[in-house]
Amino acid sequence: MNAYFGRRYMLSASHRLHSDALSAEENRSAYGKCNNPHGHGHNYAVEVLVGGPVDAETGMVVDLAALDEVVRTRVTARFDHTNLNLDPLFANRVPTTENLCREVFGLLKGAMPAGKVEYVRVEETENNFFEFRGE
Repeated sequence: MNAYFGRRYMLSASHRLHSDALSAEENRSAYGKCNNPHGHGHNYAVEVLVGGPVDAETGMVVDLAALDEVVRTRVTARFDHTNLNLDPLFANRVPTTENLCREVFGLLKGAMPAGKVEYVRVEETENNFFEFRGE
């Protein structure tokens, strides 16, 4: 039987929503104020849910400290206080929060010390959140 453990992490990053495949007018229409040439920032909340069998010795799905280290090295150290547009993961894709959520999932998938990533949820604002559960 599987159990699930979720943890929340915070990071701040900026981005500009802009696609080179669209005209200036199409970008303004698609992204509105988020297409501002100077970009804008968010204080993101990133939730990671890990699922798996409970270890008989520890009673845990995943060691909290080990999970924190994986998320720190692969996600927060990479994205915190950066411009997402400059990250190589977004060289050919718009750094929407949907895409950020997918990339965070990809960075964590297979890197867990135990269990597997069930989903990643990213809150962009108090009203907007995005979730990715893999392909």
